[in-house]
Amino acid sequence: MKILRIIFAIVIIALSSYGLITDTLGSILPYALLSMGLMLIVTGVVEFQKRKPVAFTTFLAAGFSLFVGINTF
Repeated sequence: MKILRIIFAIVIIALSSYGLITDTLGSILPYALLSMGLMLIVTGVVEFQKRKPVAFTTFLAAGFSLFVGINTF
C-alpha cells in the first residue's frame, strides 16, 4: 500500500508540474484529481486498517475529489 501511495503522489506531482510548465493546467486537472482521489482511497484503507477515526474523513475527501474529477471531463 505504501508503494501505491508513492506512485500516485509521483503521478500527481508530474501531472501538475507538466500542466504548470506548459500552461495546460485546465486539461490536466481532471487526471490529477482522479489520481488524488485514488491516493486518498489507498490512504483511507490504510488508516481504516489501523482503526483511526481519520479514515472516514479521508474517504469523504476521496469521494469529493473523484466526483469533481469525473465531472470536469
